[in-house]
Amino acid sequence: MTMDYLLFLCSVLLPVVLAVEETLMDSKWATTELAWTSHPETGWEEVSGYDDVMNPLRTYQVCNVMDQNQNNWLRTDFIPRKDVLRVYVELKFTVRDCNSIPNIPGSCKETFNLFYYESETDSATESTPFWMENPYVKVDTIAPDESFSMLESGRVNTKVRSFGPLSKAGFYLAFQDLGACMSLISVRVFYKKCSTTIANFAVFPETATGAEATSLVIAPGTCVPNGVEVSVPLKLYCNGDGEWMVPVGSCTCMAGFEPAMKDTQCQACSPGTFKSKQGEGFCSPCPPNSRSTSGASNLCSCRNGFYRADSDSPDSACTTVPSSPRNVISNVNETSLVLEWGEPRDTGGRDDLLYNVICKKCLPERGICSRCDDNVDITPRRLGLTQRRVAVRNLQAHTRYSFEIQAVNGVSSKSPTSPQYATVNITTNQAAPSAVPTVHLMGATASTMSLSWLPPEKPNGIILDYEIKYHEKGQGEAIAHTVTAQRSSARVEGLKAGTFYLVQVRARTVAGYGRYSSPADFSTNLQSYPEKSIQEQLPLIIGSATAGLVFIIAIVVIAIVCLRKQRSGSELEYTEKLQQYITPGMKVYIDPFTYEDPNEAIREFAKEIDISCVKIEEVIGAGNQHRLLTSRGKTAKHFQAIPLEDFTSSGEFGEVCRGRLKLPGRREIIVAIKTLKAGYTERQRRDFLSEASIMGQFDHPNIIRLEGVVTKSRPVMIVTEFMENGALDSFLRLNDGQFTVIQLVGMLRGIAAGMKYLSDMNYVHRDLAARNILVNSNLMCKVSDFGLSRFLEDDSTDPTYTSSLGGKIPIRWTAPEAIAYRKFTSASDVWSYGIVMWEVMSYGERPYWDMSNQDVINAVEQDYRLPPPMDCPTALHQLMLDCWVKERNLRPKFPQIVNQLDKLIRNAASLKVVTSTHTGASQPLLDRCIPDYTTFATVGDWLDAIKMSRYHESFLNAGFTSFDVVAQMTAEDLLRIGVTLAGHQKKILGSIQDMRVQMNQTLPVQV
Repeated sequence: MTMDYLLFLCSVLLPVVLAVEETLMDSKWATTELAWTSHPETGWEEVSGYDDVMNPLRTYQVCNVMDQNQNNWLRTDFIPRKDVLRVYVELKFTVRDCNSIPNIPGSCKETFNLFYYESETDSATESTPFWMENPYVKVDTIAPDESFSMLESGRVNTKVRSFGPLSKAGFYLAFQDLGACMSLISVRVFYKKCSTTIANFAVFPETATGAEATSLVIAPGTCVPNGVEVSVPLKLYCNGDGEWMVPVGSCTCMAGFEPAMKDTQCQACSPGTFKSKQGEGFCSPCPPNSRSTSGASNLCSCRNGFYRADSDSPDSACTTVPSSPRNVISNVNETSLVLEWGEPRDTGGRDDLLYNVICKKCLPERGICSRCDDNVDITPRRLGLTQRRVAVRNLQAHTRYSFEIQAVNGVSSKSPTSPQYATVNITTNQAAPSAVPTVHLMGATASTMSLSWLPPEKPNGIILDYEIKYHEKGQGEAIAHTVTAQRSSARVEGLKAGTFYLVQVRARTVAGYGRYSSPADFSTNLQSYPEKSIQEQLPLIIGSATAGLVFIIAIVVIAIVCLRKQRSGSELEYTEKLQQYITPGMKVYIDPFTYEDPNEAIREFAKEIDISCVKIEEVIGAGNQHRLLTSRGKTAKHFQAIPLEDFTSSGEFGEVCRGRLKLPGRREIIVAIKTLKAGYTERQRRDFLSEASIMGQFDHPNIIRLEGVVTKSRPVMIVTEFMENGALDSFLRLNDGQFTVIQLVGMLRGIAAGMKYLSDMNYVHRDLAARNILVNSNLMCKVSDFGLSRFLEDDSTDPTYTSSLGGKIPIRWTAPEAIAYRKFTSASDVWSYGIVMWEVMSYGERPYWDMSNQDVINAVEQDYRLPPPMDCPTALHQLMLDCWVKERNLRPKFPQIVNQLDKLIRNAASLKVVTSTHTGASQPLLDRCIPDYTTFATVGDWLDAIKMSRYHESFLNAGFTSFDVVAQMTAEDLLRIGVTLAGHQKKILGSIQDMRVQMNQTLPVQV
């Protein structure tokens, strides 16, 4: 039973019974001094007053707003609880508006705190329990609905709070003032109970409420005469407000009988009718294709040839099996096949029609067909198909197959005969295997290379062997050599030392050879010398060692002199200036491009990993960062469509893979592996590895962790930790509306903490965006993408990165001074962080929507700022606006941002204040982003425009096919057709509201 149905039963079956309240203490009726305990004595003061009708009152007041650090406590006398589990406190008070007090310091408050303390005896003194939150238990912070100024009379506020469960003999109430000017007029303590009532032909006794506000106390009932208890014992629930609710069980007629004689008797259903359930309903005629021949029937049996499925209700009609599918069409392409068919002529009277595809392989010599093995791939699946089309792959070449297309429904399993089916026979053509993926060099000597590769994605049969073709780089294929291998690895011998070779591999099946893999160039090691005896080699070894030592010393001396000369200029001056502002011992980022030899930076900051420790499992994307990764190896294609311009240049370096890393003495972990594609230049290798030498300098939980690099084997790799949920922008789009505000702020806090760490190291990111933030399975966000090459190149065609002064800049995320003057600082990163905040709170919405980059530049220059996303807390949007201050020196620093987010997380109430209107320069530009429904031909086009195309079929099936009908939809309509995500409901209802406004604007004037 759903809660809505239970509440409906309450409103129908239960009489109107007002909750009963009993008072435990009421200061309003005190005739003498209350003499409550206050601490310190200069805080709360008891005074006499009068209520609205001039009755005398004893009140307490406090007004030390001019003094800093107020902490004034007031405690009531001991209040016996009388075995009550939960009590309510009614407070009447007035609070003065802080703004009405002249020369007020910053410590003035307009709230106070309510506490309680349980005790078995009246044992409290002026010093015990201690005046602090523990041992007192806080109930709530009390804020007034209205405050008053000096020129007004005091406005009385009334607040009611409850607490429990109580377990001791009694309790005290305590009030804490932290700097308010207020008067506590009266305090009433009471509890609630449910009075005696009659419902569902049963009597229920008086019952006290439970320990929690949401508690339901069971009250057993007894049937009135001639009532029969059914289901579970008859009972009602007394809720926390002293009201009866949720009746359970009832006295009613059993199945096969209906109420008669004004609900005093239950008479049998007549032949031809039935009643399947117990209750107060009446007998009904038998459904189609069923019958009942006797009285008191609770089920009408099906006629011959008709059935009910196990999931069908007894009230449903009996149905039969469908006929066979019609018009089967087959299209054979080598060893693949596409089958299509039409709907059966007779569906059996049901709408749960499904299809099964049975594959059989036929032997030509005997004409016998048997089930296909699991290697045959039928997409989307073999059984339980809803669509009438499948693709069949991995069939054997030159082989005859028979396919049965069965039509089944919910009662096919009830029928003693087999399902009706249509048959199609086909013979496959010849097909060679697909190309072999990238070849990897596992090791090399002066004359040999050890190679490995993955099998073809589509073998199209059993692979007999592989052919490896190789020749020296720079020479034609006419002099290429070939060797064969039985497995997906081979050792090529007889090679020249220190020589680059181009290598390709292809697979062979009974259908012939497949395509070669892409050429990969690998090099053998330098020539090794012939072996000699130790005596013969000793003079040579000693001489070589001496000469080598002299050579190394000379090189070191020359290098020191050169480095001193080279760094004596701007770099040395920069370093000396930097040290003036750095705390001794603090780690500072070192730009790897300042090294004369980039390999030195790699060796210093990145750990070399042996290729044998790395195992590549799956290629999952391409690009500069593994932001395409998702859990279980999915790629970005599994997300909803994202504009290509929101990604950085992909495929520049090579493939991104998921794999495993097993270092000696450490457990195996899942990692992301980025490879450098074959045929790279030395500059590309330097740019590729520069990201690792940058990343290797960082050690923070909110920065992507570098595991190491592979530079001594091919392919060259960067190995990082694996982030299961991939890029933040795609992750948010995929989970639109699924997180609480606290969870989103927690993500923002992690990003800010990572950026604080980077700014403390004097590192400027330059490309902070949600697409460059990675998310793990614990929703921890980590800053990534430290490859700065895109700012040095000018040949990118990615519209996200627009050319400015010779470089590429992500316009929508970049501060104005960085766009205009390439002035990148931590302050410009703060601007970008504000855009990231907007992306997170809008669940991955594209900043500035479909505005062009030039329009964005012009709008920002005219002081336009992004409006708050839907349901965005005001405090968060204000922090965004602070990040977007035009004067960069006035923007907050990352330590301040982290502190501000920590305060918001600790004070969750501040996140409940939501900005509901858009003001200022933002409004005109925002209006352009509201889709005009008159520009769309169909409701489906409108859903596509607001990115809700997934509900197209739901709207169509429910009859919402015109804009006039859609404009009348409510939240209940959306829930009924399957729109259950809160974020999606808000987006669709918001667009419907815009549609209603546009309709009102375009309606003709009635004369």
